[in-house]
This record gives sequence, C-alpha cells and structure tokens, in this order.
Amino acid sequence: MNTRAAQHEDDGPGTTGPQVVRREPVTTAVVRGHVPAAELRDFFDSAFGTLGRVLREQGVTPLGAAFALHHGTSGEKADLEVGFPTDRAVRAEAGVVAASLPGGRVARLTHHGAFDGLGASWERLGTWMRDRGLAQGEERWEEYTTQPSPGMDPRDLRTELHWTIAD
Repeated sequence: MNTRAAQHEDDGPGTTGPQVVRREPVTTAVVRGHVPAAELRDFFDSAFGTLGRVLREQGVTPLGAAFALHHGTSGEKADLEVGFPTDRAVRAEAGVVAASLPGGRVARLTHHGAFDGLGASWERLGTWMRDRGLAQGEERWEEYTTQPSPGMDPRDLRTELHWTIAD
C-alpha cells in the first residue's frame, strides 16, 4: 500500500526539528548502486534520467518526491537506491527495479539549504537519536522535497532526512 501518511510521536506537527514518526511501507522504483562519493552526482543524474524514461514507458506514476535510500554506514562507496515512490511496482528494465521504503518508526529532520550541508544535518539527527536512547537502524533516506533547478537559491532547498529506529 502506498501512503505517505506519518504519525508524529514527538515535537508536534509543523516542526522542522527532529521528531519520531511512524510510516507505512511505500512501493518504489529505484536504481541501485555502490558509488564512490566523487561519482554520486553523475550516478544521480544518470539514474533519474533512466527512471523518468522507464516510468513513462511503463505508465507507472510517481507519487512523491525523489529520494536516496542508504543501506548501512557510509564507507568508501555509498550503498544506495535512488528513485521515486510509485502507484505500483515497476517491471525490471534498464537497471530500474521495484523496491520499497521501509515502514515503522523513523526519526525525521528537515534540512534547509544546499546539499553540501546534509552531512551536518545527518549528524544532528544521529546525535538527537542517541541522546534519546533511540537505536539507529541500518537504513536512512533523503527525500528531496524541493526539486533543484538551474539558477535557484540553494538556501530554498528542503530535504527530509529519515533514519529507521531499530526496535
């Protein structure tokens, strides 16, 4: 079932600070990769181009913002999936496969600003979780709620960070 509904367990609705929310699993179409940090931008550009083409050709509808789901901790290469939530499972083609975003409890924080500040926001969220005794899960993802465009002010970008809580 695709639903983006989340129930707040902390800080209240409308906040952009860290909070715990409960999410339902979401069907996605993704491109997977093990990518060195220096090649991430090219990977994202290529993956999103392929995703757009495959989704159009298969008549699959994106239901939300683009995302990047990271598995495990960052090392020399990022183990990730980039994609979109979709109305149904995509048929595997050209490296695009069906997957899902996890459900359950997650810690969430909204990052305001350029992508180069995401590392500090992830650290803020991780510290917030540790300070509250929340066990950090292996999966975390960024939802790019503001679509970047040429000439836009990077301070206007909004990215939601989600980190699974290991119960």
